[in-house]
Amino acid sequence: MKKALVHDWFYTNGGAEKVVHSIGNIWDKLDYFSLIDFLDKKDRNFILKGKTATTTYIQNFPTAKKNHRKFLQFFPKAIESFNLNDYDVVISSSSSIAKGVLTNQNQLHICYCHSPMRYAWNLYHEYLEDKNLTTGLKGWYAKYILHKLRVWDVISTNRVDYFVANSNYIAQRIKKIYNRDATVIYPPVDVRNFQLEENKENYYVAASRLVPYKKIHLIVEAFNKMPSKKLKVIGEGPELYKIVKLANGNIEVLGKRSQSEMVKILQKSKALVFAADEDFGILPVEAQSCGTPVIALNKGGLKETVVENETGVFFEKQKTADIIEAVNRFETLKFDAKIIRKNAERFSKERFEKEFKEFVEQKIKDF
Repeated sequence: MKKALVHDWFYTNGGAEKVVHSIGNIWDKLDYFSLIDFLDKKDRNFILKGKTATTTYIQNFPTAKKNHRKFLQFFPKAIESFNLNDYDVVISSSSSIAKGVLTNQNQLHICYCHSPMRYAWNLYHEYLEDKNLTTGLKGWYAKYILHKLRVWDVISTNRVDYFVANSNYIAQRIKKIYNRDATVIYPPVDVRNFQLEENKENYYVAASRLVPYKKIHLIVEAFNKMPSKKLKVIGEGPELYKIVKLANGNIEVLGKRSQSEMVKILQKSKALVFAADEDFGILPVEAQSCGTPVIALNKGGLKETVVENETGVFFEKQKTADIIEAVNRFETLKFDAKIIRKNAERFSKERFEKEFKEFVEQKIKDF
């Protein structure tokens, strides 16, 4: 059967793109569709196996490569512009708009949902505050566009035959917003590339894209108040300058690092400190693959991947004091790197590819 994979956008190699890569491992004759495709050669070879995605007219908009989100109001019509009538099966990989692609009654549409669009739902107020859009004419227009997007988002769920969620946390969000049930299949983590290291060094690590909701600044503020403890910060993004300016001498801001450098830093770290309310959180599982425990917010997908006092410790609120208390508590405990590694193996890439293949093929048989 002819299959299409529709992804929101291709411009970076994040967790959602690792899902796309694994789906491409299952079916090598996939055709790819996306709002935009600005992948470099290295990421294209990994994510799309060297292929190029069919894109929308947003690809040609000025500044789309640097900031495609400024064209939010065009997303629904853009994704609906794809003619997928030649395909028997449509798989959408969606954290925003991809699930809204148009399909007909002769096509099976399965959505792997990373989350309902965050900026229109659970991060709505944070998004407006971050963009300084809470007041004024621009604020009114942004709220109007996001309202229209929410309406479209709910209506477009009728185009999906089956939802697959990346965690129980997201399955609950899908039920709340869309009133649809979802099967949970955890995303793929390449645990083989994050090998166990039992000999740790005397530093902590925080890593992610440096955007507001990841709360890296809170971790930096916490370690500013713990000058005897070392922290390495990995990542790039719009908050990089803010983080560099904020960090004291015990904090090393490394910016973007290669995959091999990232692995080595995670392997040797005492713990990964992670303060985001994450839908699943691939990085904390990668850290655990290295035998590195996780100090994390007790919310979201991490409640499903971190075992309290066995593979890490939790803190309750996104506050500096809570992070400090958790780090101090962590240092009173002992962790077994082999047990931590064993926990991470539950989320392997091979397990995802087997489960997702079986799910899709069963739905094809039932269709």
